Amino acid sequence: MAIIPLLQLNDISLTFGGEPVFHYLSLVVQPGDRVALVGRNGSGKSTLMKVMAGLVEPDHGERIVPPGISTGYMEQDPDLSGFATLGDYAMHGLDPSEQYKVERAGEGLKFDPNRATDTASGGERRRAALARLMAQDPDLMLLDEPTNHLDIEAIGWLEDELKRTRKGFVLISHDRRFLTELTRATLWIDRGQVRRQEKGFAAFEAWRDKTWEVEDLQRHKMDRKIKSEARWAVEGISARRKRNMGRVRALQDLRSERAAMIKRQDTAAMELASGPKSGRKVIEAVGLTKSFGDTTIVRNFSLTVQRGDRVAFVGPNGVGKTTLIRMLMGEIEPYSGSVKLGTNLVPAVFDQTRAQLNDDLSLWENLTGDPEMRVSGKADQIMVRGAPKHVVGYLKEFLFDERQARAPVRSLSGGEKARLLLARIMARESNLLVLDEPTNDLDVETLDLLQDLLGEYDGTVLLISHDRDFLDRVASTTVAMEGRGRATVYAGGWSDYRAQRGDDATETPASKPAQKQQAPKPASEPKQKSGLSFTEKHRLEELPGEIDRLTAEIGKLEQLMADPDLFTREPVKFKKASEALVARQTALAEAEDLWLELSEKAEAG
Repeated sequence: MAIIPLLQLNDISLTFGGEPVFHYLSLVVQPGDRVALVGRNGSGKSTLMKVMAGLVEPDHGERIVPPGISTGYMEQDPDLSGFATLGDYAMHGLDPSEQYKVERAGEGLKFDPNRATDTASGGERRRAALARLMAQDPDLMLLDEPTNHLDIEAIGWLEDELKRTRKGFVLISHDRRFLTELTRATLWIDRGQVRRQEKGFAAFEAWRDKTWEVEDLQRHKMDRKIKSEARWAVEGISARRKRNMGRVRALQDLRSERAAMIKRQDTAAMELASGPKSGRKVIEAVGLTKSFGDTTIVRNFSLTVQRGDRVAFVGPNGVGKTTLIRMLMGEIEPYSGSVKLGTNLVPAVFDQTRAQLNDDLSLWENLTGDPEMRVSGKADQIMVRGAPKHVVGYLKEFLFDERQARAPVRSLSGGEKARLLLARIMARESNLLVLDEPTNDLDVETLDLLQDLLGEYDGTVLLISHDRDFLDRVASTTVAMEGRGRATVYAGGWSDYRAQRGDDATETPASKPAQKQQAPKPASEPKQKSGLSFTEKHRLEELPGEIDRLTAEIGKLEQLMADPDLFTREPVKFKKASEALVARQTALAEAEDLWLELSEKAEAG
């Protein structure tokens, strides 16, 4: 018996403002599908999801939903007009007897159904929309950034609910861990095309990189063929004009095909410049206590932050993470205790509310209007890390084009606003970064770049995030705020904190410890065997250096082969470089596999 799809899009084309978003796009969502919808900021993920939901009408093509199939859509900015409370909105379309479903979802997602819609924050509105969708339980759920504005506990609840459901869903999310845990297929939007792989998000990056590698090879081969045919056309066409016009037309077709290839968008050229070196001790907080009414933020909390530390603050929404950081920065006075800031601090702050951006002004005006960035007498230049730079040129480094530079900030997506705010911060030198929810809305490539920049940053970082994967990659210390004034300092990132607590909550197999942390054994007890032979242990110690060497050599070879004229100018050198590149890529893959195998064997031992 044939399986009837939940949703089918056939030859969808859509144009906004003269620029095509999609061109003859087709896709199918089957019953039980768990699909990650991924792509760079601005690639059209939310637009495609609105087409899937039937909220945006395409210019061409059809959307097919079989009779009896229900679809539900959770948008990023729900319209709550006409509803008095969040509960009224969440209950819309449900039978009164199903109120318990909204209440259950409300408990898991932590929103107050009695909150008036006109006083609700953006995060509360999104949680109400998510509760409404979960209570409706449609055959196909379309979820656009459902984890934004959720704390880690609520994300865990939603993750468990989606793991249990038998309904199909499509997810847009910046949260790697969330996507990895839940998805079994991936839809990738790239330059107006949608590719599908029957593997979850865990396999996406390897698939993406392989796709780009094949594409680059095809482009390189075509460039070589065009050069060869063009040389023939110049040198030999006059003697064989009538007989070879077909070959000339073929060359014209090749050139047309090459011109039609859509250039891949570059990665943002973000850079963090450290300012003057701060003192060794950046912050020393002793015995901090702070309350607002009946709510205690911290009680007798102490923390020492050294230069170069990456300190993450985690806990439920509303527990006081931002307040604690502002106390540590000296912006809010504690009721008791003291905070001493180190010498020579140059802070830069990323505010999760994006309050530093004026939505009514253009991107250009937001940068040139900043007194710290303004260049006297130059309306089209800004100061970037101590040197003047043209506004548009700097914006292009963050993947904004000249047309966007004059557009109002309100026209940007959430991820684009985050990139613009990063552009403002990174224009200045600093030695203390305060990042309050910097990962919201950023795409995978930008998250990767931000993570690498923080790893190389010479200064100190205070970080608030609900992105478990990002915390594991960045944080060296975690402050867990659990309510009622409890704030405990742990070494490491999110998974390290959970391991030290002995939690067995939902984590990825790679990050979750196999068992609760054991107490240290007495010094007299013999060391536990590693499970490796002497030769294997020695090999495991050698492999990281070998992997680094191979990675560096591959980078040099790729840089050499990036020269489009190399094949024509030095074909022998090109051939040797190609063979060397393949050999080193194979060796690197084997070394990484062996390192993983020996590491797992050592841990098992």
